[in-house]
Amino acid sequence: MQSLYTIFNQESIGGYLCRYFSRYFLGSTKPMADILCGLLLSMLVMESAPSIRCLHRHFKSSLMQHSLNSYYRACKKETAIDDIVLKRHVLQQALKIVPKALWKEPVFMCVDDTTVAKAGKSFENVTILHDHAMHTGKLYVNGHCFVSLTLCVPVYAQGKGSQQRIRYVGLPIGYTMWTKEKTKLEIAAEMVNAAMEELHGKQVFLECDSWYAKKSFISAVIHHENLNLICNARVDSAIYELPPAKTGRRGRPAKRGAKLSLEDFKCDYQWGKYHVGCRKVMTNIFGDKSVYAYLTATDSGSKRLFFSTAAPATIHMSCAWQENDDLRNTGSKDMMVLPLKLYSFRWQIEVAYYEQKTFWSLGKYMIRRKCGIERLLNLINIAHASMRLLPYLDDRFAHYKDSSPQELRFELSRQINDELFLATLTSRVKTGINSEEANNLLKILADSCFTAA
Repeated sequence: MQSLYTIFNQESIGGYLCRYFSRYFLGSTKPMADILCGLLLSMLVMESAPSIRCLHRHFKSSLMQHSLNSYYRACKKETAIDDIVLKRHVLQQALKIVPKALWKEPVFMCVDDTTVAKAGKSFENVTILHDHAMHTGKLYVNGHCFVSLTLCVPVYAQGKGSQQRIRYVGLPIGYTMWTKEKTKLEIAAEMVNAAMEELHGKQVFLECDSWYAKKSFISAVIHHENLNLICNARVDSAIYELPPAKTGRRGRPAKRGAKLSLEDFKCDYQWGKYHVGCRKVMTNIFGDKSVYAYLTATDSGSKRLFFSTAAPATIHMSCAWQENDDLRNTGSKDMMVLPLKLYSFRWQIEVAYYEQKTFWSLGKYMIRRKCGIERLLNLINIAHASMRLLPYLDDRFAHYKDSSPQELRFELSRQINDELFLATLTSRVKTGINSEEANNLLKILADSCFTAA
């Protein structure tokens, strides 16, 4: 049976991508790894993943002799590779692009969930979900809910002139489907704890919105010594003053002080259009641990509450070299609100959702079973994350560091199609009718096209 490695030249883009993607499937058999690599290549060539049948019909059937059912079987956990291994490998690849000089800079994890609307009831675990982001005028939608994790790591970026700046690149790690067997909080905690196994020795900040600011989730992840939490919270969250000083009298000392309200915050720091106030408080969701509470207020009267477990003085970040203007302009008088500024990294997970749903066909899957749906979404995630990783892993793609993942995918799609055309052409002209000079000319032409993007 024809293999991908026999189709592409070793120096070609297709051959390079086959070797790169095969690292994700070291625990599977060679035929299965070949099928999964073929799926990833077809996603790049087709520039979408509308369905496995579509990918097979328009790309893989002309490239490899595997049947359509073999690709569906590749989306079963018992015949391929565990999705946990795929997520761990994406995280390991993300850490590889961090320069040694930036290894002590903090990294940021973002956890959130997204809803994919599906028509019909044939999909496993499909249910009626509340969704506030579809903008269809309806509060509920029929579909699936997926919990995901994104990691933001520091890299070097070229600033104005010859100065190098520190840029944080957001890399989606993977997806897990929510079912009624576990809550989204439990799934998110499992994903965070699995990721923390690879982040020893690094200062990690976990960021989430107010939905995940629950005691059950926080208590499940806060035990990691190198993990700090920065989260949005409900404005009606119960907050208290710090415990009063011990008086030496008999009896149990108070665990917390008087209850606070939002009016007790003195919002005297101006940050853009926001007036910011900060206090060190006690909360119910963090138990006996004191945290920093930030209140932002606008002139219109809207207010938002944030919590941070990290003291600003303990954040080891080179603010003066950041590419982000707001972080770079953080002076000594602004350090108190630094955790609040770092919360902006949570937007990276929203960017990943937008790109994958708009340009990578994340919600167009037609597989019915849960294991197959998760496998396909994690493969799409690998293909998308690779477009962010390759410019930092290989110098041949370095000029795409400032580009969107879609631009690199378009260029790779064009070059892989050219390589396939020339590889097919050279294989068919090797007959006794054609002269040796013609064969050599086609070989030179093929080798000249096997260049980097």
